Amino acid sequence: MANLKDIRNRISSVKSIQQVTKAMKMVAAAKMRKAQERMEQARPYAQRLCGVIQTIMPDVDRSLLPLLDIREIKRIAYVVVTSDRGLAGSFNTSIIKKAEKEINSFGKENVDLFCIGKKGRDYFKRRDYTIVEEHIEFWNELDFNHSIKIGNGIISHFINENVDEIHVVYNQFKNVAVQEIISEKLLPLTFDGEESVSTEKLFEPSKEDIVVSLVPRHLNIQMWKYLLESYASEQAARMVAMESATENAGEVIGDLKLQYNNARQAAITKEILEIVSGAEALAG
Repeated sequence: MANLKDIRNRISSVKSIQQVTKAMKMVAAAKMRKAQERMEQARPYAQRLCGVIQTIMPDVDRSLLPLLDIREIKRIAYVVVTSDRGLAGSFNTSIIKKAEKEINSFGKENVDLFCIGKKGRDYFKRRDYTIVEEHIEFWNELDFNHSIKIGNGIISHFINENVDEIHVVYNQFKNVAVQEIISEKLLPLTFDGEESVSTEKLFEPSKEDIVVSLVPRHLNIQMWKYLLESYASEQAARMVAMESATENAGEVIGDLKLQYNNARQAAITKEILEIVSGAEALAG
C-alpha cells in the first residue's frame, strides 16, 4: 500500500488537474456561446441565398459560369475541417475517420486535400496524402476574410480543372451535446431535384447576371458556414469533454481520500498494536 505522503501528493495533483479542466470547460462554454450566436446569425442568410440560386439555376445555361461546369469525375478534392487543438473528445478523430474512408474509397492517389485545422493536416501529412493547401492557427481570430481566402483557393483549384469535384467534411452544430458529421459536395454547384420552377417573380437584372453575381458569394458564405459550424461544434465538444474530465477527477479524488483514510487507519492501528505489545512485554 502507498504511504500517506504519496497518496496526499496524488490527491494534490488530481485537484490541480481538476482546476485546469474546470477552467477549460468555462472558457470553452464562453467561446461556444459567442460562436453559436455568429453561426445562428449567418444561417438564415446562407439559406435564403441558396434558395434564390436554386430557384434560378434550372433556367440558366451552365456554360455561363465555370463554377457550374459538370465534368467527368477523374480527380476530386476534399476540404477537411478539424481544429488546431485536442482535448475535445472524438471531435477530430470522427471527422478524420469519415474523410479518410471516403478518400480511400475513391483512391487517395486521385484526391487533393485542403486541410483546415492542424489536427487534420498532421494526420494526413504523416500518411503521405496530397495536401494542396493548409490553413491553421487562425481560429481565435476567425472572421469572414478567412472564408474568402480559403474559398478563393478552392474555387481556383476547380476552375483550373485540377479537380472535377470538391467535397467538404465538417461538423454541423446541432446542440451542446450533439454535433453531426456532414460530407457534402461544394463544387460543381448542383441541387437535388433541380428542375424549372414556375414563378411570377421578376428578376432584375437578368437571371444570368444574378447567377454570375451570387454564385461566388454563395460559395464564400458556404465556407463561412463550415467554419462557424465547426468552431461552435469544437467548443461544445471540448466543454462536454472537460466537464466529464472534471467529474472523473472528482471521483478519483474521492477514491484517493478513501484510500488515504484506510492507510491512515491502518497506520494508527499498527502504532496502537506496537504500544500494547511493548507495554505487555514490559509488564511481563
